[in-house]
Amino acid sequence: MRFRVVLEYDPEAESYSAICPELPGCASAGDTEEEAKRGIEEAIQLYLSPAEIELSPAAKLVEVTVG
Repeated sequence: MRFRVVLEYDPEAESYSAICPELPGCASAGDTEEEAKRGIEEAIQLYLSPAEIELSPAAKLVEVTVG
């Protein structure tokens, strides 16, 4: 799966930020561009990881495939 990532250098903070526009709130930062890229890869993996959820007895959990 591929995602667009915006990398930006902040001269005031002297660091790089990385955001994934398709995943709201998914961001990372690093002292180098490579560090920010590694961080956003991990952030995307965590963002997409299934979370434990509690279901009522009447609920049904199903999965769908997109794309």
